[in-house]
Amino acid sequence: MNHPAHLQGHLPATHPLSPRHRYAQFPWAARMMSDYAASDLWETDTRRLPAALARIRRRARHFAEQHLRPLAAEADLAPHLPPGECSPSLQRLLAEAGRDGWLSYFLPAPLGSMPWRALRHAPVWQSSLVIEEFSRVCGGLSLLLSAHHLGVMPLLLSGNPRTVLKYVAPIYRRCRAGDPHLVAFAITEPGAGSDVEDGHGAESYRPGVVSTPVDGGYLLNGRKIFISGGDLAQSVTVFAALQGEGMASWTCFYVDCNAPGFKLVRTELKMGMRASGAAELEFSNVFVPHDRIIGGLRNGWAINRATLNTSRIPVSAMALGMARAATEAAVEFAQQYQLGGRPLIDAQDVQLLLADMVAETRSLRSLIWQEARHAWRPRQLHAALCKFHATDRAQRVCEMAMDLMADHGGLHEQRVEKIFRDIRLTRIFEGTNQINRLSLVEDWQTQLLDPDTHSMRPGVSV
Repeated sequence: MNHPAHLQGHLPATHPLSPRHRYAQFPWAARMMSDYAASDLWETDTRRLPAALARIRRRARHFAEQHLRPLAAEADLAPHLPPGECSPSLQRLLAEAGRDGWLSYFLPAPLGSMPWRALRHAPVWQSSLVIEEFSRVCGGLSLLLSAHHLGVMPLLLSGNPRTVLKYVAPIYRRCRAGDPHLVAFAITEPGAGSDVEDGHGAESYRPGVVSTPVDGGYLLNGRKIFISGGDLAQSVTVFAALQGEGMASWTCFYVDCNAPGFKLVRTELKMGMRASGAAELEFSNVFVPHDRIIGGLRNGWAINRATLNTSRIPVSAMALGMARAATEAAVEFAQQYQLGGRPLIDAQDVQLLLADMVAETRSLRSLIWQEARHAWRPRQLHAALCKFHATDRAQRVCEMAMDLMADHGGLHEQRVEKIFRDIRLTRIFEGTNQINRLSLVEDWQTQLLDPDTHSMRPGVSV
């Protein structure tokens, strides 16, 4: 196929006034300080990564294209199944993801699938790279595969090697064998969404899931809702208050979904991310032995907050992947659609809009990678900032794509309509973006209250 030599309003690369044409004629030393590369933007970013992370990013993209993309439309349009049922195609996907190491990458071999060379880099960064690639292809399938890591995270954050060896290692071993053991993370209750993610609200909240001491352990009673992956999980990290106490007594319990009294009540019929179930779970005198208390009594609130700090940057990457997909769909549409006998991409106002979409998307990646690379111990301020800013701006990128495509943007086959439905959830889970803004201020309040703290002069440094 013959491609035009240039876009209307721009010079071809071979023109004497083209920077690319002139840069190529610079002396060697000048070429080292000048560039007008024609390389793919994804390749450019991948080459800038450390070698171990570049390999992870390439593997994740290949897996997403090979295994997620063929299922994306099917999973989104599938009828709402009864609670606990999973289509054969999604079962195969989970098994393949497990065998390929995508359900066990928070620990290195022999416990998990993280490459040893990647140990030099924060696991949050590795997770963010993977989730961006998966969500670019399908937000729902990305959540289906990544919610499991959220469920496992309290076990890792317990800081207890015995917990990791006793529970996480067997989970990862089954995943690698192609028989995935999925774990869900259960904090949200019918009367508390934000109140289980914000200290000020939690202070006055009356816990809905309560644990009662009995011989050998505790009995759990109550309900959790909107639990991502709770419909397919074999175990759940459940946060419950101690009988007669408030949220300060929250404790993390590791619950077997086959335990008597555990019930999967239903899954929600959702607007977006429909490939991943949002489950309601019921606990009726569910017995949890003492050795399944994770991190000790009354440490659940801190483990919960640490888990959210670990997961909020990858959620930012999830939104980034969708913004990238929307941008790519808009570019493809502009290249193919004709208006007035010429490609839409030749219109300058379309070029300006595409430039804004690329700038927004790449700016978000710079923010996420900057924070993720230092997230060995994720700080609440940084994680919350990434989460609310990236997800808000990523949805705006999706809206730009729909503006460019006009009526075509609402058609399912154009993909942006699905991305728009999927991306909205990223602004809600892991704490609404309003809660995340308050989390930033909560972390920052010492400096806000004392203008001389950590500053060379009076005032607050940002």
